[in-house]
Amino acid sequence: MEHAGFDLAMIGLMALICQWLAWQLKLPAILMLLVAGIAAGPVTGLLDPDALFGELLFPLVSLAVAVILFEGSLTLSFRELGGHGRTVRRLVTWGALITGVTATLAAHALLGLSWQMASVLGALLVVTGPTVILPMLQTLRAREHLTQILRWEGILIDPVGAIGAVLVYEFVALGSGSDAATQTLLLFGKTALIGFGLGIAGGHLWGQVLRRHWLPRQLHSFGTLMMMLALFSLSNLLFHESGLLTVTVMGAWLANMRGVPTRPIIEFKETLSVLLISGLFILLAARLTVEQLALLGWPAWAFLAVLVGVARPLAVWLCTLGSQLEPREKALLAFISPRGIVAAATASLFALRLEEIGMPGAEMLVPVTFLVIISTVVSQSLLSRPLARWLGVQRPSPDGVLIIGANQVARAVGSQLQAAGVSVVLADSSWDAIQLAQRAGLTTYYGDPLSEHAAQHLELSGIGYLLPLSPYRELNALAALHFEHLLGRDRVFRLAVDEGRRANRPHAQALDHLPLLFGREVTFARLSRLVEDGGEVCRERCGEKFRMEPLRQAHNGHWLPMLCIGPSGRLRLATAEGGLTPRRGDTLVSLIFADSPARQAPPAS
Repeated sequence: MEHAGFDLAMIGLMALICQWLAWQLKLPAILMLLVAGIAAGPVTGLLDPDALFGELLFPLVSLAVAVILFEGSLTLSFRELGGHGRTVRRLVTWGALITGVTATLAAHALLGLSWQMASVLGALLVVTGPTVILPMLQTLRAREHLTQILRWEGILIDPVGAIGAVLVYEFVALGSGSDAATQTLLLFGKTALIGFGLGIAGGHLWGQVLRRHWLPRQLHSFGTLMMMLALFSLSNLLFHESGLLTVTVMGAWLANMRGVPTRPIIEFKETLSVLLISGLFILLAARLTVEQLALLGWPAWAFLAVLVGVARPLAVWLCTLGSQLEPREKALLAFISPRGIVAAATASLFALRLEEIGMPGAEMLVPVTFLVIISTVVSQSLLSRPLARWLGVQRPSPDGVLIIGANQVARAVGSQLQAAGVSVVLADSSWDAIQLAQRAGLTTYYGDPLSEHAAQHLELSGIGYLLPLSPYRELNALAALHFEHLLGRDRVFRLAVDEGRRANRPHAQALDHLPLLFGREVTFARLSRLVEDGGEVCRERCGEKFRMEPLRQAHNGHWLPMLCIGPSGRLRLATAEGGLTPRRGDTLVSLIFADSPARQAPPAS
């Protein structure tokens, strides 16, 4: 027992190291987790999941996959599916079908799998998923419409592909014990009836519980998880292996019910998923054997080549017929389709079940799927940016601004930036503040900007700067630390804090290397007080005769220069370290105090 406890602790420590390495290298965490699992399992023999968990391994993997599929389906909004362009809709429907059919044909011809096993493998490898595509897009800097297509395809194909993969698996598993096609169809119909019926009924009833607040809010996330697991188990009792379909349908139903607060549930899942997914993929990779790895000869690599070089380009070409995309833009779309978490998790679970019932070729599912995941993530992470540059479809260095906060100060600064042509996003967890920002015509994100939900839904492809203008000092500090890794040290700023409070800030020293925004005495409390007292954030075009000193004298010091916007849209912000010197042609944004002698607002540019 002590040995098992030590092994579990080491798996957790290994998962932490993998997550940190992925963050440092800006790669999807699944890549590091799979490599670590292979190193700990078949390479060194230090970890044997079957010996560690015994008969509990299959139920644990089943429950973990159920949670992953349920979480993925919670993001499937049919409104979003219909609202992101014809190309996206085609890619997640017809494109998925084309990819699955092509992969099935290749698996049968090259890997020698039966049509049943080939169809399962083809269905598994349809899914890309946001956990692998979004980190890639953050560094890719492709044109806006290409980024949106890839982003929404990754988000939407996750649950759509999962439903398709589960249905194909159910059909194959049910038909493995009977030669009668009619019997197989009847069993499949029963599975679909229970899966869709129980999923819709359970989702609707639980949605009513959440919508009518029959359960305390602090129990919404925990209660949803327990209800999902209960329905998963009940569905499997009613008909074997129908639970995966049930929880996937339940999640999609909840996601599309009006008035159901699903965001807290998704945010609760983040902490759970880091632990669950990290441990799961180390264990799944560790279960690989040397014999399975030996199966990855030239047929497996040929299958990978067909999947990447034929299936994806064919799907993109057919799904973009009649669109306005240029050939070089289509080429970039055809190159990018890394596989991720859903493919790895479902492949491992399906392989366990199909091996149990004696399905020939089931041992090929996991190694081939892991080969595709590792190969596509590594190659596309390394080559997509040079390819985008070579094709000429990259945008210039992003100059948009992410403002932490949607309060009065943030709205005033954001409005002037947007009026000057700068892309601005305001992020806040206060719904009242977000509504006021939206009424002002500003782009917003409602929620925690540091959450995994934000990583998937907060559009950062055009963002180049971070301004921490939230009243919460801790949030400002954490946001600066979080986005510094992505945006760069010279594009992330910190606000001054009163010295008395600075000593009690846990992140004070960690932020000292970042530029101090607006000045050493400019705290958020001071900015907020100035704006509340009648101060106004204004902008002024810097012409040939513009001089800073006369303007400073006219305001008698009751004036705070904040930033300059160059003719090309490039920003320069006032900092305690560097000050601010406007140049000819710049647009100067400044805060004019209510008691300024020159209270007449500068003319808008």
